[in-house]
Amino acid sequence: MPLELSELAAGLPIAASFAMAGGISVLREGRRRTALNEAMHELRRPLQAMALATPTSSGRTGAFESSLRLAVAAVDRLDREINGRPAPKRTDTVPLRQLVESTVARWRQRAVLEGRVLSLEWDAGEPHLHGDAVQLTQLLDNLISNGFDHGKGAVTIEATRVEHVVRLLVTNENRPRSAGPRRGTPTLKARFAGRSRHGHGLRIVRRVAAESGGCFRIRQRGARHEALLELPVAGGLR
Repeated sequence: MPLELSELAAGLPIAASFAMAGGISVLREGRRRTALNEAMHELRRPLQAMALATPTSSGRTGAFESSLRLAVAAVDRLDREINGRPAPKRTDTVPLRQLVESTVARWRQRAVLEGRVLSLEWDAGEPHLHGDAVQLTQLLDNLISNGFDHGKGAVTIEATRVEHVVRLLVTNENRPRSAGPRRGTPTLKARFAGRSRHGHGLRIVRRVAAESGGCFRIRQRGARHEALLELPVAGGLR
């Protein structure tokens, strides 16, 4: 009857047992990394095909292309995390209003499908920011997504400027909480282990805001949920 590797390792001297256990762990990690790289390859290929097949005459081309860029950026980050490559440092001069408006346009179809209202109230001039344009797009995408996923009613984005800071306030109505623990609420152990399926979007918002020299906070005002993002302006209005 064949022995399991763990049983074989248990029968060896302590030093040899540890060495074999370490080798087994490295082998499993290598197989896991290979499987992840294969899955990433299979994901990247249809994304490339979609990019080549993008209709140039469609009215939704802008939203489609921006969504595709976000997907490609996510795959690139996955590649770096799996294979231990450092993230490239990028600093762009980003026109914030254009970025916000294109992000809102990308989410309007979901608002229509859900019978909700997505509105933008802009009173911040034409500010530019210093930062990574893709990461700032991910930040805005996650802000709006959070309003749809965890709230109800209209999702409103209000943009104002206070001296050298642009403030983006995303508001929606709170969903009523049911009695008792919510199904699927992640345990503390799952949070520390990184296995929770929730909360990743707002962590991205906080991280990108901090890297851009800004800040992010959430407020509850009665039945209203507010997500406030503050970002420093690069060199004043243009």
